[in-house]
Amino acid sequence: MEISEQQVAQWMVEEIRQRGILHQEEAIKYVRDHFGEQYVFINENGNASLSKEVKKAFRKLHGGRVAWDRDGFFWAWT
Repeated sequence: MEISEQQVAQWMVEEIRQRGILHQEEAIKYVRDHFGEQYVFINENGNASLSKEVKKAFRKLHGGRVAWDRDGFFWAWT
């Protein structure tokens, strides 16, 4: 089975729906370990980040029901 950005985004939304919160660091580790390195990149600040395609699919999927906390580096159900 080929994994898609959509499946990664689906996992993220389910995690946040069930737990209320998802920290970026743990999301990146899980995505890297379970979906593959291609969904993670190192940004200009030298930090690991999820690919733009994953973020786009994620935003489309949650439709504004998830908010990003810049100070805490996590997503939370709103």
